[in-house]
Amino acid sequence: MQEVFAVIEAGGTKFNCAIVNAKREILVEARVPTTTPEETLAEVVRFFNQQKAAGFNFSKLGLACFGPIDLHQGSATYGSITDTPKPQWSNFAILPLLEEALHCKVFFDTDVNAAALAEYTWGAAQGTDVCVYVTVGTGLGGGVVINGKPLHGLIHPEIGHVLITPPAGIQGICSYHGNCAEGLASGKAMSEIWQQAAETLPDDHQAWDVQAQILGAFCHNLMVSFSPQKIIMGGGVMNKPGLMAKVLHYAEQSLAGYLALPPTVSLKDIICLPGLGQHSGLFGALALTDYHKD
Repeated sequence: MQEVFAVIEAGGTKFNCAIVNAKREILVEARVPTTTPEETLAEVVRFFNQQKAAGFNFSKLGLACFGPIDLHQGSATYGSITDTPKPQWSNFAILPLLEEALHCKVFFDTDVNAAALAEYTWGAAQGTDVCVYVTVGTGLGGGVVINGKPLHGLIHPEIGHVLITPPAGIQGICSYHGNCAEGLASGKAMSEIWQQAAETLPDDHQAWDVQAQILGAFCHNLMVSFSPQKIIMGGGVMNKPGLMAKVLHYAEQSLAGYLALPPTVSLKDIICLPGLGQHSGLFGALALTDYHKD
């Protein structure tokens, strides 16, 4: 019988849950809205118990989770979501709850670190020493993989909160930092700044040029901070036709020729869309089960 894995891409809007085999074939999946921890996890546990009853006997679960989270084994709060702006989720011990309820080993990292690991393993960042995965969706965050290993450090990267000087007249919405990348360029920020959902903004709306300027400056910061061979721009907002070309334009303008790139490499080779499409996060959860070997 084939080995199967339980995987969760746990986001602030929804939990994507699936059973996946070692070939990265999604055998069954479900989406659970992110409401309260109790309601959400009850539905998640119910889904996976149903899959066990159907014969999908997994012993490992990969959890790619929104944060901030405590990744330090030995910490009293290891496996918990820590101080998050998501109502009711702060200090919620998600990992031990899932291990106890599903009787399996849970492998845990940030959703963006996991997505970066998936892109490094199977996607657009294969063969790199340093890659960064950025998601521009309801929120904005980034994960870093260096020499095949997700970057943790003191806590874990929170590069969505690097400060950005916005175009005149634009004010960020982050309750902690105001004009950080998330406060300026997340889908939620766009909705509040422009008073309509990003997906309803017309192609010629000023918002898209402002968005590209902010993300171009953000990529500038990533280039000079991490020297990545790939910056992978994922998330629903990046699906906007033409946005990537504008981001590249403003990143190049912002860097102003300062970086001496190898002669065969241009910025458009570095800043790109995901190789795994919309599955970077879900496959990232799968990658965690292999990366964290017993």
